[in-house]
Amino acid sequence: MKTDVDKILARLEQLLPAPPPPVDWASSIAFRWRKGGVRSQGSLQPVRHVHRMKLSDLQGIDAQIAKVEQNTRQFLEGRPANNVLLTGARGTGKSSIVKGLLNKYARQGLRLVEVEKNDLVDLPAITDLVAGRKERFLVFCDDLTFHGAEEGYIALKVALDGSISTTSENMLIYATSNRRHLMPEYMQENLETKYVGEEIHPGETVEEKISLSERFGLWVSFYPFDQDEYLEIVGHWLKTFGCGSKESDAAREEALQWSLQRGSRSGRVGYQFARDWAGRKTKK
Repeated sequence: MKTDVDKILARLEQLLPAPPPPVDWASSIAFRWRKGGVRSQGSLQPVRHVHRMKLSDLQGIDAQIAKVEQNTRQFLEGRPANNVLLTGARGTGKSSIVKGLLNKYARQGLRLVEVEKNDLVDLPAITDLVAGRKERFLVFCDDLTFHGAEEGYIALKVALDGSISTTSENMLIYATSNRRHLMPEYMQENLETKYVGEEIHPGETVEEKISLSERFGLWVSFYPFDQDEYLEIVGHWLKTFGCGSKESDAAREEALQWSLQRGSRSGRVGYQFARDWAGRKTKK
């Protein structure tokens, strides 16, 4: 017969979170960190349909691609490499670069782990899972923005530089954001700035906001496209969708109108227009 202690232990086991399933490393080149509930320990789930982005499809950002690709090659070859922060104009290819690198270098052992902002507190657990693997992992945080000292903010700050523990040598953090310092900046914060002689000393609020972004070793900035660059992007995607040069020339005026309606000449807008135009004008 079970003793009272055995019964209590049995009931406690039912309340404890179930252990996460083993990671099927061979099932994909990309994984997501997911939690099933409040008590879940979290697990790496394979991405079944990986976005097959090609670096050659990214137009107008050759310099940015070269910087991030060089850093990634260093990482794959076991040489010193930096965590990367890609910031700037929306729709210019920040996250697409990371997807393109994954597809280009997957055969060389590159893998991607996508982590949501709220789950950055689990970075130590993710580090423990990948530390013993032969592959090289990019922890990818897309569209990262904080609004204060959130748990994820503190966890990322500590993981990048500041804790007695660190990420494993086969793991880097690549993050994208529309904000250079990952947090909103307000005019009143500039009033904290002090002037000592000819020197400028930012206030504590500004210093705190900068303290996270500066822990990324490599900053890569993206800028809005001008009209000619935007039209080149449209032309590239129209060609990809099977349209000839005459059709691309005929689409120019509509492409410009499309960008005006969207309020942006980004690469994303150009891609979306090309899909729409090619879908309407071409026949199977």
